[in-house]
Amino acid sequence: MNRPDLTGRTALVTGSAKGVGRALLLALAECGANVAVHYHTSADAAQTVAEQARARDSDIETTTARGDVTDPDSVDELFETVADDIGTVDLLVNNVGAFAPTHWEDIDWETWNRVLDTNFNATYLCSKRALSPMRETGYGRIVNIGYASAGKGLVNTTNFPYFVAKTGVIMFTRMLASDTQSDDITVNAVSPYVVENSDEFPSELPRGRPAAFDDLIQPVLFFLDGPEYISGENIEVDGGWLPETI
Repeated sequence: MNRPDLTGRTALVTGSAKGVGRALLLALAECGANVAVHYHTSADAAQTVAEQARARDSDIETTTARGDVTDPDSVDELFETVADDIGTVDLLVNNVGAFAPTHWEDIDWETWNRVLDTNFNATYLCSKRALSPMRETGYGRIVNIGYASAGKGLVNTTNFPYFVAKTGVIMFTRMLASDTQSDDITVNAVSPYVVENSDEFPSELPRGRPAAFDDLIQPVLFFLDGPEYISGENIEVDGGWLPETI
């Protein structure tokens, strides 16, 4: 796997105490980035990840930062904590996103809104908060985690708010790329289908397996270290899955 040199960069991966976020954060640590492990309720897990990151590269700086990424004030505090501890964020991965694999009529109101808030509104809030310092320093890379098929507007009666939110993430990615085209800032998306830690697995999977964490890491690293002329793009990590069968 290609590992870019991210020495001197400060990376924040939302929801990085566990799962995909953890894998992405540890990969960034291996590339030399100073890393902030974000969590909401998993303080012990976040501390463990920070220790694992330092074990990957003893020269980097690490911190853990608590925050509710659906609340503007909490997002401000999150970014201030990271800036005070290890520096201003110039690499942001918006990874947080709840999942509700239930028929839309059976999803309670609280869950419905949590899925929309954690997937879409959190991406908006964190990107907005990161953007001003990025403009001031003249550099920034944002990667949003989407969902394969979201860019095509396909939906299902099951998990409907997730599809809506991820479609919004792809639209937001394109919009923000346009809004930052005069800066050395890029905004891109990486959109998996089924990942190795997914809550549910369909009976048939492309290539006979879900996406491994490493399958997601490579395109994320490409965008975080990529040229400034590649922006507003979305790489679907789906193994060749045809979303028309959704």
